[in-house]
Amino acid sequence: MDSIIDISWWQLGLFMMVLALPAVINWQFELKLGRDFLVAIVRMIVQLVMVGLYLQFLFSLDSPALNFLWLLMMLTIGASSILSSTKLPKKILYLPVLAGLVVGLLPLLATLLLVLLQPSPVYSAQYLIPLAGMLLGNSLSGNIVALQHLFNAFKDKLSEYEGALALGASPKQASFMFVQAALRQSLAPLLTAMTTTGLVTLPGMMTGQILSGSDPMVAIKYQLVIMIAIFVMLTVSVAVSLTLAIRYGLHSSGKVLIAQEI
Repeated sequence: MDSIIDISWWQLGLFMMVLALPAVINWQFELKLGRDFLVAIVRMIVQLVMVGLYLQFLFSLDSPALNFLWLLMMLTIGASSILSSTKLPKKILYLPVLAGLVVGLLPLLATLLLVLLQPSPVYSAQYLIPLAGMLLGNSLSGNIVALQHLFNAFKDKLSEYEGALALGASPKQASFMFVQAALRQSLAPLLTAMTTTGLVTLPGMMTGQILSGSDPMVAIKYQLVIMIAIFVMLTVSVAVSLTLAIRYGLHSSGKVLIAQEI
């Protein structure tokens, strides 16, 4: 297999000229997203370059304490990002969301590193950080969709919830349909992606490995591992987040505390 073809910085700069197309569409359709486009692109470039430089240092040092500190930072920022996107109150929901990410991520990471891949050392930043990043990154949007769907359901169908309480249901029983629908909603995009992977789409990780010179079958095996891990991570993290969100977001009487904050 051929080795990876490097991209020079000037080539990357020339390629970025294609960003003129979204700019034209923004102007033509009067989207008024020019500032949002600019901020997102500049932040992406700066953050990726900084992370690239840091990861070079992280990989060369390969300190277990530093690796796990970085993992902790990824988890805390991920939980904060989910709640910032949903505009739900962090003081009530931060711990439920963080707990969902932790419970979904850490057992999977342990299984991948200790049982399946077995890198040496097992805490190798080359494996720990990218795996955690892929799993967390693919879980953020699902958690956002689930939480938004859950509390929008409380707002739109509050009378149904209160009616169930009046009939003697517990808050957990009365909210079960909302949690069930939110979980289904969050899993739908990933399930669709899984059914079309290989036929319609070639996932980024697999494509990157093939472009870097890996054997296609090796790339496919890694992609299968990652897709299964993402599916499990998303299902577990959303289920835990929603379960704890209901527990923290409802008064013992069944009143929706979260409604006071949104």
